[in-house]
Amino acid sequence: MPGAVHVDDVDRALLALLRADGRLPVAELARRVGLSPAPVGRRVERLERAGVISGYTAVIDETLLGGSLEALVELRVAGRAGVGEVLARLRRLDAVVEVLTLAGDPDAVARLRVSGPDQLRTTIAALRREADVASTRTLLVIDSWRREQVPPPSRLAAQSPATP
Repeated sequence: MPGAVHVDDVDRALLALLRADGRLPVAELARRVGLSPAPVGRRVERLERAGVISGYTAVIDETLLGGSLEALVELRVAGRAGVGEVLARLRRLDAVVEVLTLAGDPDAVARLRVSGPDQLRTTIAALRREADVASTRTLLVIDSWRREQVPPPSRLAAQSPATP
């Protein structure tokens, strides 16, 4: 796998800890993985430089902010528009929180977060009108979960000793 970053068990433990709480100080990370702070700090910096850690973010409970309805909308792009152009237009719609482009049918799937059925209807109409989408199919999300663990070693790059 070209460009794969080699990680060891300590790196995976650090990634799991940071994924659970990106605000953990290096001293606490070090305590939890059983190393001193200096090598842990170097490991985190190496993972940041390599792009494995690309940023730190807050996890927001959107339901507390009024985004109580989530939907996936399959999008089929009209023949006259390219997918890239459609994606640029989708970025301007506040309710669109994620777009996945696909190989096959449909062309893309947009994840929407809206306050209710009225905003969903309005957003889908805007998708069709403003984003040059020929057709849509909407799926309402009942429940969801997200994998937050670091993948097991078999799914990561071949192992080699990591440098502290």
